[in-house]
Amino acid sequence: MRRREFIKNSTIAAAGLTILPSGLLFGKNSDKIRLGYIGVGLRGQNHVGEGLLRDDVEIVAVCDIQERSLSACRKKFIEANKKLPAEYTGSLDAYKKLLSRKDIDAVIIATPWQFHKQQAIDAMRAGKYVGCEVIAGLSVDDHWDIVNTSEKTGMPYMTLENVCYRRDVMAALNMVRSGVFGEIVHLEGGYQHDLRGIFFNDGKVPPGPGTKFGPEAFSEAQWRTQFNIERNGDLYPTHGAGPLMHYVDINHGNRFTNLVSVSSKARGLSAYIEELSPGNASAKINYKNGDVITTMINCQNGESLLLSHDTHLPRPYSLGFRVQGTKGLWMDVNQSVYIEGKSKNNDQWDAAKDWFEKYDHPLWKKNQDKALGAGHGGMDWFVFNAFVEAVKKKAPAPIDVYDSVTMSVIFPLSEKSIAEGSTPQLFPDFTRGKWETRKKTFALDDSGF
Repeated sequence: MRRREFIKNSTIAAAGLTILPSGLLFGKNSDKIRLGYIGVGLRGQNHVGEGLLRDDVEIVAVCDIQERSLSACRKKFIEANKKLPAEYTGSLDAYKKLLSRKDIDAVIIATPWQFHKQQAIDAMRAGKYVGCEVIAGLSVDDHWDIVNTSEKTGMPYMTLENVCYRRDVMAALNMVRSGVFGEIVHLEGGYQHDLRGIFFNDGKVPPGPGTKFGPEAFSEAQWRTQFNIERNGDLYPTHGAGPLMHYVDINHGNRFTNLVSVSSKARGLSAYIEELSPGNASAKINYKNGDVITTMINCQNGESLLLSHDTHLPRPYSLGFRVQGTKGLWMDVNQSVYIEGKSKNNDQWDAAKDWFEKYDHPLWKKNQDKALGAGHGGMDWFVFNAFVEAVKKKAPAPIDVYDSVTMSVIFPLSEKSIAEGSTPQLFPDFTRGKWETRKKTFALDDSGF
């Protein structure tokens, strides 16, 4: 959706104002935006690094409760020869002082998951665009609260799901939209990544494999491990669900209707600690989160999705994407494509790179030099750029609040399904029926979205 689509009448147009769906007025397009950062740990510093490279971004203020994070953040500004931002620290509510500033257009939230919902809501109420790291909330009600606040305030909310912008993922999206796979029938993806060294580390920088978690550990081991002790569900569904949603137009002519989740037993984390440190107390913890969580999702238009969460066992990294239609499929595990009647040999895989070079997405073709050296193979530049461009244009985010909460709410829904013996769970319609007529907005061309 473009800015001009929100101009309601000639009077507003003459004044150079735009209106978001709530009726909130914004001023002219900005050449430069002013950002505040809530959370500048490792992930927050990645976003800080992206901001420091841009002439159209000024980082005004940062907030974190840990001096180690603030110190590392200061170093980035000094190395970039940029003015140090104002700092807010000292308590969990320190971010509210940052939000009270009138010279901030938007905020990047990169704090532990349990803080995302309230910080995002407070930011929208303060009139700030929100770019929030995954996940959005811990309960279904949390996700509704985010939607309701965005609708009431008119402030956009965007989940910063970088995998939506991964180069092969976007090439496959281009192939889907070009009809190469035919009619899409089935999709797979997930979060399949050995994170044992993230959940337990020695507390040093950079982190090394160890047995510590909690306050004495480093970065995500301070808080993320506890989720694996207390919760049993797909804790991180967005890496898989985010890209898959775009292949079948979820919330834009299609919707998720229900899901079922299954959990394996939990043995991986205990075995890991026992191997590193025989007799260690952490090996005796009753970890609730199953080593492999499998979630099946139905779509209104008949497609099926399979998501996997697999972070406790030894395995090479793979998000396990599979895009399958009536004419062929792509699978990222073997980096292969097969298109009936067009592949080199019948019933034999082609190298995916051969197809992806041909169908490289226009966004990547245009911006690959800008993304060179950015985090996660360049996709960090794209997701950050998409957010910045939305703020500059005073436009809705390309991954908007409805898409954001849809990919995130799979966590509490899967947890509830498992707790109830793998029973089906109805999927909330956060659009309240608007999914039937909402037009596609994600990565339609090379405009930066």
